[in-house]
Amino acid sequence: MEAENFNFLLDCGPGVLKQLLKSGLKLEDISAIFISHFHPDHLSDLIPLFFATRYNLGYLRRESFTLYAGEGFLFFYQKLKEAFGVWVEPPEGLLNIVELPLVKNYSFIVGPFKANTTPVKHNPESLALKLEYNGKILVYSGDTGFCEEIIEFSKGADLLILECSNSEKLAVEHHLGPNEIVYIAKKSQVKNLVLSHFYPHSENPDLKNIKKNFRGKVILAEDLMVINL
Repeated sequence: MEAENFNFLLDCGPGVLKQLLKSGLKLEDISAIFISHFHPDHLSDLIPLFFATRYNLGYLRRESFTLYAGEGFLFFYQKLKEAFGVWVEPPEGLLNIVELPLVKNYSFIVGPFKANTTPVKHNPESLALKLEYNGKILVYSGDTGFCEEIIEFSKGADLLILECSNSEKLAVEHHLGPNEIVYIAKKSQVKNLVLSHFYPHSENPDLKNIKKNFRGKVILAEDLMVINL
């Protein structure tokens, strides 16, 4: 998410840093990071990002940045440092970590954005994120199974980025499939829907069925896609 030259990175899974560079951003352009939960596919590129702050080989960060995550991240990060030592510990004063309470509709300000988080059904620390800027609202589900919280949290959003890990034929617990996605989109009355977090069995959802039951625009997420609100 970018506004007023502030770049807010939502999750930092494997390959994210390489794709950021392809998009024209530099690592030092990351203003803040949100981590939805502590699974490897959502935070593993934090390791090379922190590692890079220890070097001056083409990357020199001077401005501090803030990482937002649910309760328990400080403990997680301590274990990461025990595994990798100083190599994943940015220079003093460069990284600020804010643990977000696991309560409904927790509000805070990050850069130019008004932000809210709410727990969702996945991991104990899992949070969905809502960002408001210039009259527009974006909601990012992170990983979640079906829950009333994501419906209430997304009410009236201009754009809902919703995970789509399950297919109609293959489903695992604490993730979403097309039928649940349609229900959430209709009930929350969001204007536009982006489906992401695909697996091989779920990367071609039945858009005809989704569009039949949801009047808003439906977008299948792709790497390096740009969406303007």
